[in-house]
Amino acid sequence: MLKRLRIALPIVVAAATLSTASLANSLGNFYKGKTITITIPYGPGGTYDKYGSSFSNHLGKELPGNPTLIMQYMPGAGGSRAMNWFANIAPKQGYNLLVPLDNTIVNQLLRPKKMKYNANDFTWLGSSNQTNSVICIRSDSGVKKVADMKRIKTVASVTGPASSTFLFISLASYLLDWKVKIVAGYKGSSRAMFAVEQGETQMTAPNWLAWGSKVPHWFVGKNPFARCILQNGYEEDPAAAMKGVPMLTNLIKPEDKPLALFLASAGPLGRGLVLPPGAPKRLVAPLRAAYDRMNKSPKFLAELKKRKLRLIPTSGENIQKMVANTIKSASPAVIAKAKKIIFRKR
Repeated sequence: MLKRLRIALPIVVAAATLSTASLANSLGNFYKGKTITITIPYGPGGTYDKYGSSFSNHLGKELPGNPTLIMQYMPGAGGSRAMNWFANIAPKQGYNLLVPLDNTIVNQLLRPKKMKYNANDFTWLGSSNQTNSVICIRSDSGVKKVADMKRIKTVASVTGPASSTFLFISLASYLLDWKVKIVAGYKGSSRAMFAVEQGETQMTAPNWLAWGSKVPHWFVGKNPFARCILQNGYEEDPAAAMKGVPMLTNLIKPEDKPLALFLASAGPLGRGLVLPPGAPKRLVAPLRAAYDRMNKSPKFLAELKKRKLRLIPTSGENIQKMVANTIKSASPAVIAKAKKIIFRKR
């Protein structure tokens, strides 16, 4: 038995190597001398931009022909402008990729008339991060803990009604009876944070990675500029700074937990890449393999660390299954209640 194992292992490794090589070779010269455009659904400066830039610097090196990757920014409507454009208008030959919204599924189910896409129709190549939405607020607001939000009036800056910042703050303020005014229209989390810094608003709610990579200095010292008071996800964010920050699911009534978990489906999608609906199927396997190799590249990891980003990889196959299962299992009652709460008149 031991001899068989010693012989089998090299064969398995060789088979895997051949499989990877054959996937790369299947592309032939498809990308040689070509340019691939990565669309970012927000303006420059946010984590979508930072991950997208990292992808553009490294994915081409994993593809035969070493194509050039460039980025284009398409902000608007909390990212839904880019999502709708990519699903319906973007060229489908295989030279266009998108860093999709992490709340792609949530938006599709909450706003089907405005979201002109089906998340199942995108081909998910993979993701390089998972994250929770996190509400942080200026310390001079007087808010030190979640309970203070019931008695202190605050103003929140968000990007648009399709953004995770809007969805999370809107749901949390209703379920926890907060006195918060939501100001929408900021083009990306960086500008929403800048509004907090300038005193236009007092709080916003991107993921922790956005906070930690852009304004980590806000949260240090005995008298920090801001503090994080609430997070939402399937489980606590692994960042050390998130230890002790309460989860929304632990503060609400049991019957309301499905609402929080519905929004939490955004977390596992993280930051990755998709092909548009109708892209050539023969590109899927080699592009997914290239994405997986990029996620394992020491140089890619080094760039993420330099940008104060992290790597939590998920394969395209797993994300595709998760998207399908989430949409299939979504409760109509939960979706209806979420719509009523989130898009209520204020």
